[in-house]
Amino acid sequence: MARRRGWVAASVALLAAVLLLLGHGAAAQSAPTTETFKARLSPVPIDLSMMATVAGSGSLTATLSGKQLTIEGTFEGLRSPATTAQIHSGPKGIPGPAILDVTVTKAAKGTVSGSLELTPDQIADLRNGRWYLQIQSERAPDGNLWGWLLK
Repeated sequence: MARRRGWVAASVALLAAVLLLLGHGAAAQSAPTTETFKARLSPVPIDLSMMATVAGSGSLTATLSGKQLTIEGTFEGLRSPATTAQIHSGPKGIPGPAILDVTVTKAAKGTVSGSLELTPDQIADLRNGRWYLQIQSERAPDGNLWGWLLK
């Protein structure tokens, strides 16, 4: 009888160890990876007439954790208050359509922020350097500061 209890105790201990290891492995696999992207915001005049209206600088960090993208950044030196900030999609250096809105301080100096859940296609575009942030201002409604999100 003592031998049987010893075998049962050993089996229970082994089962508990296996479950514990499986639990840690599942937790490690389910933890989302975190990727960081950075952008330097600078003026990009589309034509010569915009040279007098665009100015400023800024930077931002975008963190992708699983499907969640969190954006935080600052800007300063605009010649008129910011009006909107958007994520655009397009190859580096080529303007593309706005696809997502982010929050921006409505002033010549401030912050830009947002938290967005992305689709698999959007994540692929982000990872491939096809996204940029654009801040529009009162005097530059077609874009005052631009910055591509890159690793």
